Amino acid sequence: MWTLTLRGGARVTVVAAEWRDAFGVVTRGRVQLELRGGEPGPVLGRGAGFWLRGTGVRALRNPGCRAARVRIVTPKARTFTCQSTHPYASYRMMEERHERHE
Repeated sequence: MWTLTLRGGARVTVVAAEWRDAFGVVTRGRVQLELRGGEPGPVLGRGAGFWLRGTGVRALRNPGCRAARVRIVTPKARTFTCQSTHPYASYRMMEERHERHE
């Protein structure tokens, strides 16, 4: 699991082969999905979830002025490629933590 942060106006290219099992949840702000051919897709707000597999999403974009965050969840640890066309897009890997209640 990791978090992608997109500052206002930032865009990050999605490499479909590497993101194929990824599920995203918007945890802050709004994120617009960019579809094949560059067509604008839906704008998703906080709490919205989306699959990247089979959707034709080629990029994630922040249409707002404030930072947006997307939590990316995958079934297995993988290496992802984020190609930003904006200097204020960033991502960080997060380890999945499990707490035991005994």
